[in-house]
Amino acid sequence: MRTFRLTTDTKPESTIPTYASSSFQECVPEDLELKQQLFAQLDGIMDDDVVLSSSSSCLLPSKLFAGLAHRKQCLVAHPVNPPYHVPLVELVPHPETAPATVDRTHALMRKIGQSPVRIMKEIDGFALNRLQYAVISEAWRLVEEGVVSPGDLDLVMSEGLGMRYAFIGPLETMHLNAEGMLSYCDRYSEGMKRVLKTFGPIPEFSGATAEKVHQAMCVKVPDDPAHLAARREWRDRCLMRLAKLKSQRKPTLWASFPPAPGPRSGVSGRLCLGPTLALTRDTRDPTHGSAGERPF
Repeated sequence: MRTFRLTTDTKPESTIPTYASSSFQECVPEDLELKQQLFAQLDGIMDDDVVLSSSSSCLLPSKLFAGLAHRKQCLVAHPVNPPYHVPLVELVPHPETAPATVDRTHALMRKIGQSPVRIMKEIDGFALNRLQYAVISEAWRLVEEGVVSPGDLDLVMSEGLGMRYAFIGPLETMHLNAEGMLSYCDRYSEGMKRVLKTFGPIPEFSGATAEKVHQAMCVKVPDDPAHLAARREWRDRCLMRLAKLKSQRKPTLWASFPPAPGPRSGVSGRLCLGPTLALTRDTRDPTHGSAGERPF
């Protein structure tokens, strides 16, 4: 792949070379005007085969690529931080993006070891941040209303939901927590709707609650550069071990198993695919000084 440098300086068109490349991934700061300026410059120098991708985490493609001649070749390819350890990439098309553009980018991401997902149409926040913000919003409300402390709130995720979400998503979790998805909806939908009706308004993320959460986080990880860097390094080591664990999953074929005894005995034999795992996780934390191995 050919590497080249572009600036946002205005130059006569004749002084800007034309490049033929398969894909261009923009990674400038999350500033709509800056990104638009860069893509306008790229639009004038790239050929008709290149794919122009943005790393934006929430800017809509219809705004990023407005007015470009190569709109059909443009899309957002949003990586997750830190992208060198978290493989997900959200592919978000402009309303006029050609299907072949999405297909080419999907294939490229798979080829370099990423895990691309197709967002079928643009929506504010895409999928990842919409899910993330929903969790953050309710987490904030629970702390603000005195339901749980900031430290225990984080444990709910790291020692609870996050344990299984590292391997299966919320929909498969529902499927496995009953005799399939329809069984789960029939069994739990009324309870879910009752709880959801109690969710409060969007938090302000400021004031006394922000100070309370900040103080709690600083007890765990002081906010000076050295402690933050050490904690990020520990986080990245954990992510590397998790990535290694996930890469070592070996599919096991379960075919025509006999019905289990008890109330589930009516389940018929089936063919399914599942992972086998027998590893441990390292919980050494340089900011706390603890060490040891715990069952995963």
